[in-house]
Amino acid sequence: MTTTTHAGAAPTWRRVLAQTDFEARAILRNGEQLLVTIIVPVLVLIGLTQVDVLDIDTDGMSAIDFFTPGVLALAVMTSSFTSQAIASAFDRRNGVLRLLSTTPLGRGGLLIGKIAGVLVVGTVQVLVIGLTAVLLGWRPDALGVLLAIVAMLLGAAAFTSLALLVAGTLRAEAVLAVANLALLLLALGGGVIVPADRLPGPLEHLALLLPSGALGEAMRQAFQHGSLPAWSVVVLVGWTAALGWGAARLFRWH
Repeated sequence: MTTTTHAGAAPTWRRVLAQTDFEARAILRNGEQLLVTIIVPVLVLIGLTQVDVLDIDTDGMSAIDFFTPGVLALAVMTSSFTSQAIASAFDRRNGVLRLLSTTPLGRGGLLIGKIAGVLVVGTVQVLVIGLTAVLLGWRPDALGVLLAIVAMLLGAAAFTSLALLVAGTLRAEAVLAVANLALLLLALGGGVIVPADRLPGPLEHLALLLPSGALGEAMRQAFQHGSLPAWSVVVLVGWTAALGWGAARLFRWH
């Protein structure tokens, strides 16, 4: 048996770390990506909490306490799904993914770097949005923050899997349209910002089965009640497994 070696190649962890840095910087330096991942969620938070645009019963909570968990969930979706799907699709079209997959980084290292890059961007998002919410009067408790971190990691896993499935099977131009449209539809009727039980008709039940609704509910329960609903965890893990399997089977590198 022969073992493939790469003379002069950096250790695996260093290669993955370099790719992570590249992925995060590529998103944060891109004006359009920055708009989608950070500026839009911040504007949504300010709009929902400072302007009475939605006639929704907040269960006696202040607007900032009611809407902040959903906006943070929306932020997770923008970085792990919309941004990652578009970036990966155009990298695939331009041959970047195929080229990187043949380097010492390898396909596994490339995917790990992409996922880690999403987590880095997500951390920046949470810090910016969280600080904005605190300035607007939000005061989360420590337990809620810890449980919300778990929910965000589960949500990031599900939506990154969806991003890779879409980016690896559709043309880049189609991904651009699908990713943005899906984000808009899920934000409005997927139980992210507006809780599922406030949605009309069958959307109330459908939203809880979607990764968006499960993430939104998990974030609200974590921050507002200090708990993590088991059903949301099951839904997010289930979607991650199904979408991850689909991405592994169907992803095309060129």
